[in-house]
Amino acid sequence: MRPEKRPALDRQGDFAEIYQPWSHQALAEQAERCSQCGIPFCQSGCPLSNNIPDWLRLAAEGREEEAYRLSAATNPMPEICGRICPQDRLCEGSCVIDKGFGSVTIGAVEKYLTDKAFENGWVDNIQAGKSQGKSVGIIGAGPAGLAAAEQLCRYGYFVHIYDRHDRAGGMLVYGIPEFKLEKQIVARRISRLEKAGIKFHLNFLVGQDASLDQLRAKHDVILIATGTYKARALNIDGSHLDGIVPALDYLTISNKVVLGDKVDAYDDGTFNAKDRDVVVIGGGDTAMDCVRTAIRQGAASVHCLYRRDMDNMPGSRAEVQNALEEGVRFMWLSAPVGFEGDNKVTGTQAIKMELGPADQDGRRRPQEVDGSLFTIKSDLVITALGFEAEDIPSQFDAPDLATTAWGTIECGNNGVGDRATNIEGVFAAGDISRGPSLVVEALKEGRDAARQMHRYLTHTDDASLDPVDEPGADYFSPIKAGVGR
Repeated sequence: MRPEKRPALDRQGDFAEIYQPWSHQALAEQAERCSQCGIPFCQSGCPLSNNIPDWLRLAAEGREEEAYRLSAATNPMPEICGRICPQDRLCEGSCVIDKGFGSVTIGAVEKYLTDKAFENGWVDNIQAGKSQGKSVGIIGAGPAGLAAAEQLCRYGYFVHIYDRHDRAGGMLVYGIPEFKLEKQIVARRISRLEKAGIKFHLNFLVGQDASLDQLRAKHDVILIATGTYKARALNIDGSHLDGIVPALDYLTISNKVVLGDKVDAYDDGTFNAKDRDVVVIGGGDTAMDCVRTAIRQGAASVHCLYRRDMDNMPGSRAEVQNALEEGVRFMWLSAPVGFEGDNKVTGTQAIKMELGPADQDGRRRPQEVDGSLFTIKSDLVITALGFEAEDIPSQFDAPDLATTAWGTIECGNNGVGDRATNIEGVFAAGDISRGPSLVVEALKEGRDAARQMHRYLTHTDDASLDPVDEPGADYFSPIKAGVGR
C-alpha cells in the first residue's frame, strides 16, 4: 500500500507534492510486511547499501526515532531519497515479496520517518570534527558535492563549495520539479550544512572567477562535482526552429518561476506551455518531469514520444502512471524524424517503430516501420534525450585534466583511489565522472570521494578513519548483531 495521491484534477493545477500524508498505522502495516530475509536483496539493490530490513523492523515495532537514525546512518539525505529515488528500479524492485504480492513500499516509509524526525526534533545538528587545519574546495553544490561536504566537515576540514547558480542544490533545485521535491526540503538541508560551518560561494564560475589551479592554490584538496548539464543534440530536419527547447532549460526556468523569480524567457512564452500543444521527446525520468510540468503550466495538449515501448523505457513506472492520470498521452514506439514550420515549430513529424533483435546491451533495437509517417500538432517541443559532460578542461582552464572518450573526468588511474583524477590533489564524483545517473549514485560517490580525500590528506589507508558519527551510527552494530529484534 502506498500513500494516497491527491486527485489528478487537483494536482494538475499546482506544483504541490502529490501524495497525501501517511498515518502511523499505515507505516506500521507496511513495515511489518518485510520478511526479514536472510539475504536482504533490497539492501544490495540500494547504491548506498542502506540497512533497510533493520529500520523497517524498528518502524514496525514503533521505534520510529531509532528507525530514522539508522536510516540516516548510511544516507546523507533520506528525506530526499524517499521522495525522488526510483525505488521500483532499486530497493523495492529487489524485494523478494514483490512477485505477486507487491513489494514493501520502502521509499514511503523512509519519507515518513525523516519527515517525522524533522517535526519532532530528532535530527541532530551536523557536528564538525576536530579541526584538521586544512581546507577543501568543492566545485558543484549538487548531491555529490553536498554529500562530500557533510562528510568532510565531520572529519574536521574547512569546506568551501563553489557553484555557478544563485542557489545551492544543483539538480535538486533546478532539475527536479516542486511536485516531486519541494524546494524547502532542499533549503533545509543546505541550512544544516551552513550551520555546521560549510561556506557556499554562489554565482561563482570556475574558469572565470578563478581557474582550477587558483582554487588548488587556495585549498589543500579539490573535488569536482559539477554534474552533466549539456543536452544531447537532436540532429533532424527542422531542429533549428524556434519553439524547440532542451529539457533542462525548460525545467530550470519552471523551477525558478515556482520559486518566485521573475524570468523573462518564461514571461515572453519561450518556456511557458500555457495553451500550447506540447511534445516531449524521450522516455526517462527527465521526460516525465517535463510532461508533468507542462500539464501544470496549462498546456492545451501534452504528448510524449518514445521510440521503444513502455516495458523498455528507462523512466520510473510510477512516474509514467502519474503522468497518465494527469492527462499526458504517450506515443510508444514512435520516433521523431523532423519538424514542420517556417520560423517556429508547428508540428512534429514522427514514424512508427518496432522492436527488432537485441543489441550488445541486451535491449531490443528499435526499427522503423515503412510507410508509417505521421505528424503531431506541436508549437512547443521539449527534447529530453539525456545529458553529456561539458568541456571541463576548457571551462576550468585546466588543459591537463584527463577526460574519457565521453567527456567525463577520468578517475582511478593514479593509485590514490577510484575518485582521484590525474591531477595531484584533485578528485571527482557524481555525474561528471560516471556520466548521467541517479541522485542516490551521486550521494554514494560524494561520500566515497570524501573518504578518499581524507585518506589522501592524512597519508594513511587505515579503514578505521571512516567516520562513525553519523546520526544513528550508535544503533548500527547492535541491530546488525540482532539485539532488539
